[in-house]
Amino acid sequence: MGDHRYVVSVMPKDGILDPQGRAVELSLPHLGVDSVHGVRVGRRVELVVDADDEPAARAIVERLAGDLFANPLIESWRVERAAPAEVAT
Repeated sequence: MGDHRYVVSVMPKDGILDPQGRAVELSLPHLGVDSVHGVRVGRRVELVVDADDEPAARAIVERLAGDLFANPLIESWRVERAAPAEVAT
């Protein structure tokens, strides 16, 4: 068994209303930033999986991403291996 570190990024799907992103975008001119647009706000989930190998660990993370971390109807996700220093234990 080994530690396999992952980062899951969850974002609203294109075309889905993103009120947090919109609020951030509307506040930018108040900070003197007029050149930024298309702001989207999502979540980052970091985790360490104990598994025999990388494919088994990735399968667990993919399942969690689709079943727990994201709502597949309105959100998309991306699973990436993380460098050891990227995920705090």
